[in-house]
Amino acid sequence: MGEEEESALLLSRSKRSSSTFTYCILLLIASMFLLAVYFSSSATAKLHHPVVILISSDGFRFGYQFKAPTPNIRRLIQDGTEAESGLIPVFPTLTFPNHYSIVTGLYPPHHGIVNNVFFDPLTGQQFTMQSHEPKWWLAQPLWETVLLNNLSAATYFWPGSEVHKGPWTCPTAFCQPYNGSVPFQDRVDTVLNYFDLPSHQIPSFITLYFEDPDHQGHRVGPDDSEITQSVARIDAIIGSLIQGLEQRGVFQDVHIIMVGDHGMVGTCDTKLVFLDDLAPWIQIPRDWVQYFTPILSIRPPPSVDPAHVVAKMNEGLNSGKVENGAKLKVYLKEDLPERLHYSDSDRIPPIIGLADEGFKVEQNRTGKKECGGAHGYDNAFFSMRTIFIGHGPRFARGKKIPSFENVQIYNLVTSILDIKGAPNNGSDSFPDSVLLPPA
Repeated sequence: MGEEEESALLLSRSKRSSSTFTYCILLLIASMFLLAVYFSSSATAKLHHPVVILISSDGFRFGYQFKAPTPNIRRLIQDGTEAESGLIPVFPTLTFPNHYSIVTGLYPPHHGIVNNVFFDPLTGQQFTMQSHEPKWWLAQPLWETVLLNNLSAATYFWPGSEVHKGPWTCPTAFCQPYNGSVPFQDRVDTVLNYFDLPSHQIPSFITLYFEDPDHQGHRVGPDDSEITQSVARIDAIIGSLIQGLEQRGVFQDVHIIMVGDHGMVGTCDTKLVFLDDLAPWIQIPRDWVQYFTPILSIRPPPSVDPAHVVAKMNEGLNSGKVENGAKLKVYLKEDLPERLHYSDSDRIPPIIGLADEGFKVEQNRTGKKECGGAHGYDNAFFSMRTIFIGHGPRFARGKKIPSFENVQIYNLVTSILDIKGAPNNGSDSFPDSVLLPPA
């Protein structure tokens, strides 16, 4: 073979090799593109129905989000919708009444949980935070509503979620009996695992509850460095949830609603009102008092006129002779300000006392000196406000909305899930002012 023929053969082989190499590269690029499209589409297709994760950070007072660097909470705010001046809790601003108002859309007299501790006046039985009998828990919470609409729900702690009522039986796979020792990360991991299920098995509604920063707030008040550290931990756990949803390709498709149940205010041993100081006007026996502070609840025996008790107590409190007397105002429950929505239940004792912000009521002087934090006060106090953040397809990016009461959240969730809810105290039109139209 001549040199020219050999060169031509080599050139031909080179061209064929080059063409083969180019073809392989193009095939590889096409395969990678198809794989990317497949995984992207499968992630997007992972959610064939709207999903809401309702998160409660107990005692997260409005403004706590500025106490520490909170990049994950700030991300939800910047890319979502925020109540600009905070979420308004229902009265009393206590944990159980507010958590149940959030998921029923009802004020406490209508859903039955009028305090953290109260009595049935007919049976004398006591409700505590460990009471799971359906007779206490009236109304229809969201997990029950969701099931009645042929969807599925999951709860990782929420007051009332352990109660077997209607179609809800607190199923083992989708309902966790309360255990405060469970690490926050374990709670998040369980919720994330729901998104590894086949699409039709992913719950439409999920609750997720954290005890902090309420736990620290009671011990040290709202201004201590412990609160700063607690807020940073909550932000980190929210970051873990976001990261897990992103890894599964569903973060932008899930609706996250982050709220608290109430705020927190500092208290100290100089801010006390003692019932025994009213003795010159009227004796208030210990067994008349069902709850001391900051919402004083008194049920005198049937032989005693509640109106007489209220008149004599206020006479003493206004006399100028009772230490901090002016910081407590006592009412017949039917005379409470109407905005409190706190009279229409026989579970509410006939006499209610409202302490001023930061003041506490005790029976007598014990000599104990303590400073810490409390809540339960009039929901008009700004210190009782908490947070509302909504993130997801139906929430506008960077939107600020006015403060609103938490009874509106029930209708917000049913609107996102496009299901029929139970009658409630929220406004039917409220979701339209907050949510974007469905895609």
